[in-house]
Amino acid sequence: MTSLTWLLLTYKVPPEPSAKRLALWRKLKGMGAVYLQNGVCLLPKTDDHVRRLKMLANDAVEMGGDAVLLETVALDRSQEERVVARFKADRDEQYLEFLDKCADFEAEIAKETAAEHFTYAELEENDVDLKKLQGWLEKIGKLDFYGATQADQAAERLRGCETLLDAYAQRVFDAHDENK
Repeated sequence: MTSLTWLLLTYKVPPEPSAKRLALWRKLKGMGAVYLQNGVCLLPKTDDHVRRLKMLANDAVEMGGDAVLLETVALDRSQEERVVARFKADRDEQYLEFLDKCADFEAEIAKETAAEHFTYAELEENDVDLKKLQGWLEKIGKLDFYGATQADQAAERLRGCETLLDAYAQRVFDAHDENK
C-alpha cells in the first residue's frame, strides 16, 4: 500500500486584526485545504503546496502568531480514507454550488428565448456568464485532488450550458440575418 502524503499546517494567530486572520483562512481554503479543526489543516504534498504553506506559516508568525508545518501520513487505510472523503466532500459542496449557477444560466437563456430577446447585447452578456462558469469549474477542478463524486456531472452540465448558448447564438444570428 502506498500511503498518501500530506502537509499538515497548524497555526495560531492573534484574534485581532480579524482581517488578517480571515485573509489567512481564505488563502488556505483557496488552495483546497481541509480543516481538521481550528488552525489545523491538510493539503496533499506537492512542491507548490510546500512553498505556499511555508509562506503562509511565515505570514502567521509575522502576525504575532505561531505556525508549524509538518509532512504526515495517515496511521492506517481507514484514516486515510476519512481524510480523502473530507477533501471530496469539500469539492462536492463547490460542485453543487456550481450546478446551481448552471441552473441559473439555463433559466436565463430560457427566459430570453421565451421572450424572443435575440440581441447581440444579451448574447454577449450570456457569453460572459458562460466564461465565468468555465473559469469557476476549472478552479474547482484544480482543487479536486481526489476525484469528487460531482465532478463528472458538473463537467457534463457545463457542456450543456455551452450547447445551450451555441443554440441561442444561432437564434441571435438568424434574427439579424447573419447566416443568410
